[in-house]
Amino acid sequence: MKTGLKVMDAMTRSAVTVSPETSVFECAKKMKEERLGSLIIQEKGKLSGILSEQDLVHKIIAKGINPKKTPVKDIMTSEVVSISPEKDITDAILKMSLMNVRRLPVVEDSNIVGILTSKDILKIEPQLFEVLVDKMELREEKRKPINRIGEREGICELCGNYANYLFEQDEIMVCKYCKE
Repeated sequence: MKTGLKVMDAMTRSAVTVSPETSVFECAKKMKEERLGSLIIQEKGKLSGILSEQDLVHKIIAKGINPKKTPVKDIMTSEVVSISPEKDITDAILKMSLMNVRRLPVVEDSNIVGILTSKDILKIEPQLFEVLVDKMELREEKRKPINRIGEREGICELCGNYANYLFEQDEIMVCKYCKE
């Protein structure tokens, strides 16, 4: 289901970047000041990596590593999933779901032109929320009041219309009209 909206329509054009030599401490300060969940690491205008809050927790804090003495290149995620600004927003959602990421650097001709986050997508296409979270891991899912037959609202997987209540039928979620 293509929306006609391109990644460039939703992305944040002013992605905050740092160099690989920047200390993790300086990165964390910048993330706090800018109220960001990630930073793009760039070298000579090219995407070099990404630093997320999870990287800080798992690779620095939990291991007791000194963030003032550690360059970000030592802990950044260097195999970064990115997307072109010309792609349809649904392509981005599917890529985010499949790769289990919430942020996609937007790259054109090897240059960083922005960043697309799940929040950016939800602001312009809230009805795509179901697609975005479909593959996200939910802890203790069986205990939570979701995905119960007749209690889940969203997009019918047969007709594509929004419904207040969806029903599971043949392993897909359908509205009451498609169920009959």
